[in-house]
Amino acid sequence: MSSSKLHSSAQGSMSNQNRPLANFPPNVWGDIFLNPSKMNIDASTQLQHEELKEEVRRMIKVDVDGELLQKLRLIDTIKRLGVSYHFEREIEEALHIVYELDCKHDQTLEATSLRFRLLRESGFPVPCETFNKFKDDEGNFSKNITSDVKGLLELYEAAHLLVHGEEILEEALAFTISHLELAKAGGIVEYPLSALVSNALYQPIRKTLPRLEARRFIAVYQDDASHDKTLLKFAVLDFNLLQNSHKEELCKLSRQHITSLTLINIEVIKEKRNHNYVFCFRWWKDLDLATKLRFARDRLVEGYFWMLGVYFEPQYCFGREILTKVTAIMSIMDDIYDSYGTIEELQLLTNAIQRWDVDCINQVPDYMKQFYKPLLDIYREAEEAMSKQGQSYRVEYAKNKFKQLSESYFAEVKWYRENYVPTMEEYMRVGITSAATSVLNVTSLVGMGDVLTPEIFNWAFNNPKIIVAGSIHARLFDDIVSHKFEQERGHSASAVECYVRENGVSEEEACNELKKQVDNVWKDMNHEMIFSETSKLVPMSVLTRVLNLTRGTEFMYKAGDGYTHVEKATKDGINSLLIHPISISGSRN
Repeated sequence: MSSSKLHSSAQGSMSNQNRPLANFPPNVWGDIFLNPSKMNIDASTQLQHEELKEEVRRMIKVDVDGELLQKLRLIDTIKRLGVSYHFEREIEEALHIVYELDCKHDQTLEATSLRFRLLRESGFPVPCETFNKFKDDEGNFSKNITSDVKGLLELYEAAHLLVHGEEILEEALAFTISHLELAKAGGIVEYPLSALVSNALYQPIRKTLPRLEARRFIAVYQDDASHDKTLLKFAVLDFNLLQNSHKEELCKLSRQHITSLTLINIEVIKEKRNHNYVFCFRWWKDLDLATKLRFARDRLVEGYFWMLGVYFEPQYCFGREILTKVTAIMSIMDDIYDSYGTIEELQLLTNAIQRWDVDCINQVPDYMKQFYKPLLDIYREAEEAMSKQGQSYRVEYAKNKFKQLSESYFAEVKWYRENYVPTMEEYMRVGITSAATSVLNVTSLVGMGDVLTPEIFNWAFNNPKIIVAGSIHARLFDDIVSHKFEQERGHSASAVECYVRENGVSEEEACNELKKQVDNVWKDMNHEMIFSETSKLVPMSVLTRVLNLTRGTEFMYKAGDGYTHVEKATKDGINSLLIHPISISGSRN
């Protein structure tokens, strides 16, 4: 879609000015999510789902005398199948018992590694020294374990829960990668274990989006001759039920959203519910920013998919709605600053966002009005909803984070216009905010229910270490994969250019060093979730939102900028989670 074909509201004298147009690829989904196909889920299916869920609950509660590995495998399977959100209390109780057991001796590599990973994933501070028993007299991992591919795979997955200073886990990663690669290349591992090895080497569990892991694991698990039929049936049914709900949410965002009569362009649908008329308007479609602001990316589907990674559970549907809308409008703002606005226009827009007042709409150019009014509407709508629960303060925190984001965007635009390449310290001070993850982390908490306190929002707003770590990850990962495309069209210096200038190295060397910093971020996040004071004071459900947003970033940027350039990896992810259900027959998918 040509960026020069602007809507009439964006034309006029401004259309003749020089602008850093990006010519972003168009939306690839068309109207597929306006009327998505869904599975027919009747009352008997819902009843079957509930009955299977109770069977699985009983499985977790069964005391397995002396069979620790069997219990660990069950918990791990339930988590990887994507259904553990139904059994959080039961799993936590089971892991507490496992944590208290004396497991210093007589454990296999698989059992030791699986216990270590499951406990650390739930925040238990298990010491890494538990793996010393698998070393030889020279202090290296024993060659005796190299033939245990299942054990090596579990050690590899466990090692990704490492924190700074845990050399034994660094050694475990190098050791397992080497031997798993050899086993894979030698063709000595049979399916389905071979598929688990390949998947893990590409993306370990710690860095994988939970829903994508569930879809991937179900496909492998159903071909395992030893699979539990009840577990598999429940996982497939639960996945499809959730997928139906997510399709409905995305359809609603694409087409309609319930709101008050104060909004403009309202379409009244005379549908009687509880003797009240429901007033709806077409949100994303009626905004029609893809037509009005053709220079910007139209990525509602990709944004929803990304935020689905933050939380997929049914109870967070309102939170997902807010988060997806903020993501969509934030993406538009990013492109206004990066891909169209002049410095004078952007100063006006930045001032208007800081004032956050509808009266400012006449102070910005016409094309910016198409963005500014919907921005205010999104937050006003969220504020109205949260006010009914006495929690409007939550939206204020999110709003102030958005203001900070616009300031960081403007700072980068000024660098570009002044042809200034900042030092890495200068760049990261602004870049941690412009990565936008801090906005999304705070916004993700708005719709998380009554368990969160004002103290939690104050903590999240003031850039705690785990949120900063996620921001560094997003900023550097984005810059590594996107800087060439951005520099070709004209853009402020990225971390790559800043590092090259400051250290006198090649672009390749700079990228390699920045990739090391991205890897180190995971150690920071692990520490904050397992060993820090934060892990004791902040609910794991909150910390998991930060982890999941970082996992989403990892997915989007692993094979390139999968948000801007929607190619195979992103399409496959969206197809698997939002289009194609899993065959209930259990056939391989």
